[in-house]
Amino acid sequence: MSLQVLPLAITMMAGPQIMSAIAFVTTGRPIRVSLAFLSGVLVAVLAGVGIARELAALLGNALPASGDSHSSGTVGKAIQIALVCVLALLAVKNFLGRRTAEPPKWLGTLLSATPATGLKTGLLVVVAMPSDIVVMLTVGANLEHHKAGFGAALPFIGVTLLVAALPLLLYVLFHKRAVTAMPAVRDWMNDHSWLVNIIVCLVFIALVATGG
Repeated sequence: MSLQVLPLAITMMAGPQIMSAIAFVTTGRPIRVSLAFLSGVLVAVLAGVGIARELAALLGNALPASGDSHSSGTVGKAIQIALVCVLALLAVKNFLGRRTAEPPKWLGTLLSATPATGLKTGLLVVVAMPSDIVVMLTVGANLEHHKAGFGAALPFIGVTLLVAALPLLLYVLFHKRAVTAMPAVRDWMNDHSWLVNIIVCLVFIALVATGG
């Protein structure tokens, strides 16, 4: 698998995903809830990449074996351009609506989360996020392009899980400071969710553009 897809692991957890992870370490049972959240993320990413790999293989078999490489390249470029345009529009929309943007209501419900809530959230923040679906499809296509098995995606999955686990790791390693800092970080991201969304869009645009 190309190393170009590894930075996409950061994009996988940017936005609501990392906000959820931070919120969980400020709950009454931070370790149990966070571990449940990470389990949900791991299951969702494993399943998502596996399905994306199979879809890429099916689509690859459906494409002409030869004589159509230029056409396939043109279609790929068109998809990249369309994706960049959609992301740019989303970034502009978030910027224009920054003054009236309200903190996401779902974030407040996570503060009293149980391990079951953490597991469910870990699943949903991956499978229900369009950006994560696009990333996993990109990884699946990359695996198919290099004729690599599912095992080649393990570095990507590992980095994704590591990013998701950063709030918990910081909580465990720097407990006293984290207890004070994490709620402040959570509140900042809550109040500036529009900025977080813009940053995610710009990062993904850069990755798509350089990957082409």
